[in-house]
Amino acid sequence: MSENNPKVTMETSKGSITLELFRDKAPITVKNFLGYVNDGFYDGLIFHRVIRDFMIQGGGMTEELEQKKPRYAIKNEADNGLSNRRGTIAMARTAVVDSATSQFFINTVDNSFLDHQGKRADIFGYCVFGQVIEGMEIVDEIREVKTGTRNGHSDVPLDPVFIISAKAL
Repeated sequence: MSENNPKVTMETSKGSITLELFRDKAPITVKNFLGYVNDGFYDGLIFHRVIRDFMIQGGGMTEELEQKKPRYAIKNEADNGLSNRRGTIAMARTAVVDSATSQFFINTVDNSFLDHQGKRADIFGYCVFGQVIEGMEIVDEIREVKTGTRNGHSDVPLDPVFIISAKAL
């Protein structure tokens, strides 16, 4: 989108993924994500939820599937006009609109049903705040891993996929 957009390289146990972040469209979300990146929060965590024809999710759990303590929840900027298309990164959240903290997901297919469709909580959507600009083949490799249920969590990779490090470029 713009040369001025921040970029982050996420080194995973499968390879490197580079993200371009859309600060102009999601300033609160990008600031939040970069805060976690700059603090080293994501280093050593796993992609704990992988659904092949949906998304890969990470940014909150250890290999033992223990939740790492995040900072405060942020305002949901899903009404920014961006769509949950293949290769975009968005914030994960609970049913509460403004509940996103550290967890994110990368869409492996177009998921327009996750887009902002109105002010009600059930249709507010999930905030897209960037896109993969290098390493989509790594995302595709992660989406193909075998998954199962562990510690009450479903869709968990049987062989953990680690976020070794995330660094702002």
